Amino acid sequence: MSIPDHEAPQLDLFSSEFKRNAYSLYAQLREQEPVYRFMLPNGQTAWLITRYEDAQAALKDSRFIKNPHTLLSQEQMDKWTFPMLERDLLIRNMVASDPPDHTRLRNLVQKAFTPKMIEELRGRIQEIADTLLDEIQDKGNMNVMDDFAFPLPIIVICEMLGIPAEDRDSFRDWSNAIVRAVHLPEKIQEALPQIRSFIKYMGQLIEERRNDPDEDLVSSLIQAETEGEQLTENELYSMIFLLIVAGHETTVNLIGNGVFALLQHPEQWEKLKSHPGLISSAVEEILRFYGPVELASSRWAGEDVPFHEQLIRKGDMIAVALASANRDEAQFIHPDRFDITRKNNRHLAFGTGIHHCLGAPLARLEGQIALLTLLRRMPNLRLSTDPGTLQWVPAYVMRGLVELPVQF
Repeated sequence: MSIPDHEAPQLDLFSSEFKRNAYSLYAQLREQEPVYRFMLPNGQTAWLITRYEDAQAALKDSRFIKNPHTLLSQEQMDKWTFPMLERDLLIRNMVASDPPDHTRLRNLVQKAFTPKMIEELRGRIQEIADTLLDEIQDKGNMNVMDDFAFPLPIIVICEMLGIPAEDRDSFRDWSNAIVRAVHLPEKIQEALPQIRSFIKYMGQLIEERRNDPDEDLVSSLIQAETEGEQLTENELYSMIFLLIVAGHETTVNLIGNGVFALLQHPEQWEKLKSHPGLISSAVEEILRFYGPVELASSRWAGEDVPFHEQLIRKGDMIAVALASANRDEAQFIHPDRFDITRKNNRHLAFGTGIHHCLGAPLARLEGQIALLTLLRRMPNLRLSTDPGTLQWVPAYVMRGLVELPVQF
């Protein structure tokens, strides 16, 4: 029997404090209440799924849908996300859609993210990594997040999309505002100026590419729209938004969290320095141990769903805790141990099922190049502050550090 809404405890998944203590809370929930009913700050009921097996099942279950428009009233939708105009321009993408729309939208962009296409970017990504470190090599210190983890992936995705270099910094403000605002009414209102600036910029960019196409992804999406692929105007805006945000936010945190994990475990840093061939398994362990995505993007029950001895009602939101699933003792041996040689590391950092992250190959490549370049260029890298003072970004979906000061 479902608990009445007013009896559901509130859980602040948005705070830095939650991020700091999340893993101990997840362990408790996995043991005692693996499908946990709680209330979000916007007053809506949600379910937190914490075990690996349950998370995997939920991510593949077609009864849990990504587009809630057919389930929720306008009033409910306004509580969940941005006002109608901004919502229509920002979430008409493959992450927030179900088949057949999801299939059509994913097909439009997946050719740009094939392993072959991504591998062709290797040389350019390496060049960017070296250029960024050239700029700070003589300083002896840096903030990994601002000086390296953010600029590397934003340069890559902006070059893929054809966005001018002088506009890249604006995307950090816009992206951060949007990511932090999801499901928080007061933050949505605060973020509206940045969201509207972002939409205005995209409109100008689309108009420029319509008049003067280039060999970039935005031009390709516009051409697909005009060649009968049924990409609507709102879908075009939303797809560009998704590629910009997802194309760099995940990798920023993969790099930052990876450096943090390695410096917290100096024996693993030394092992990777001695055996750089371990870089692939090291990145997979970073994705498992400090995955850049805390919670999978939201899903809603499209019908009443009996799930792990609970009844999830139609219209309830489901929050799949990837961070918890990736520390599940039933799936991983010594799950709280950071081990870059871990075998059979079947983590869920990029999700699973039809919504498995399309950009995973790019994120992996950028993470591998970034960490190997730091190892080669700054072998004596070390934290320049007490790790206990570092703050996690207060965001619903992502797990990333506000700052990561280091010396070398």
